[in-house]
Amino acid sequence: MKTAGVILAASAAFTSVVASPAKFQYRASSNTPQVTTKGNAFFAGDKRFYIRGVDYQPGGSSNVADPIADANGCKRDVEKFKDLGINTVRVYTVDNTADHDECMSALSDAGIYLALDVNTPKYSLRRDKPSPSYNEVYLQNIFATIDVFQKYDNTLLFFSGNEVINDDATTDTAPYIKAVTRDMKSYISSRGYRKIPVGYSAADVEENRESTAEYMNCGTDDERSDFFAFNDYSWCDPSSFTTSGWDQKVKTYSNYSIPLFLSEYGCITNTREFNEIASLYGDDMKAVYSGGLVYEYSYEESNKGYGLVEIDGSSVKELDDYKTLKDKLAKTPAPSDDGGYKSDGSASECPAKSDHWNVDSDALPALPDKAKAYMEKGAGSGAGLTGSGSQESGPDTHPTADPGSGTGTVGGDSSNASNSAGAASSLRIPEITATPFVCGAVLLVSTLFGASLI
Repeated sequence: MKTAGVILAASAAFTSVVASPAKFQYRASSNTPQVTTKGNAFFAGDKRFYIRGVDYQPGGSSNVADPIADANGCKRDVEKFKDLGINTVRVYTVDNTADHDECMSALSDAGIYLALDVNTPKYSLRRDKPSPSYNEVYLQNIFATIDVFQKYDNTLLFFSGNEVINDDATTDTAPYIKAVTRDMKSYISSRGYRKIPVGYSAADVEENRESTAEYMNCGTDDERSDFFAFNDYSWCDPSSFTTSGWDQKVKTYSNYSIPLFLSEYGCITNTREFNEIASLYGDDMKAVYSGGLVYEYSYEESNKGYGLVEIDGSSVKELDDYKTLKDKLAKTPAPSDDGGYKSDGSASECPAKSDHWNVDSDALPALPDKAKAYMEKGAGSGAGLTGSGSQESGPDTHPTADPGSGTGTVGGDSSNASNSAGAASSLRIPEITATPFVCGAVLLVSTLFGASLI
């Protein structure tokens, strides 16, 4: 009986080895080569990359959830992304404790990149209390998000903030936004990750938009943003390149030395015709802008009037804006040339204090002492969407940093593969090999032989 029991146990072990479900493994995807910056443009390899995408946060602000942790919902929507002909989605909130492998793989297979906001409602800068909300608890969580997403080739870029400045009074938050950008760049470099671009998404406030752009691009290289984006709803159809004032914005940024794009666009004052697409990807703007993201993919009660589709469980209903956007994107493909981009350029001059810009020094808050260890040892696990938050964890004042102090200690490489067993974004089920069967057979024979001696 003892021998029979051992045989049954060995058989069960063999069956377990054979029946174990295969795990996903990372493999590089040729559909989404890593994107880098050069001058005022993005490049995928040696080809200029134009962002042609949508903002993607099903549930909206009233039901905060991570859409790329929902594999089924993501794969449902990827089919629509492919049909629209886009190459980028922006996601505003993610859970840095969740598994994103399936969705990131599905996006990569479809040739779609992720533009990711690293902040969450509980872990972000407060425009009314910027100093206490800038602290090591906050930085640990956004660094943990970088750790999760740096391994995917189709992670296009990270946003360090979104519309923190939304009027003249809140321009005093600018040094903290810029410090977060500096710290994220330093963390990426210190951890030896590929050089994923980091920048800010600004509100289109006429009085301080240009000052914000200049400020994010002034100072030492470690402090400067890798790109600048802003949310622009000033083209309201029926309109034109000149009527909307977009021609003046192109002139304003004609000598800007880092990539510039629209992180949100699509005015709903009247019926959306998306006629701005012809200018955005045409001769009017292609030398200065690198495309944009339409707001937004799904219709939400909290943002009535916007939305390309309406989601109900597993079904997706295309709305009129979806069909219009698809048609306009098809009629104006991305430029096939480099667009006459600006291949080099110097940092901007930091803006002077004014009635519309309440920053009187170029100095930035110093990295909190307790956050310095993350640069060498890593951030560890994130808090996800259920953490207690960080917005009251810091002091009322911070010492200032020496210019250049944010330079990383390792030096990230835009083509670094050593951290990317990792680096590939696409996930596949590995081929079934004989290895588990052989190992199982050896285990079974060895066990039976041992049992026969008992």
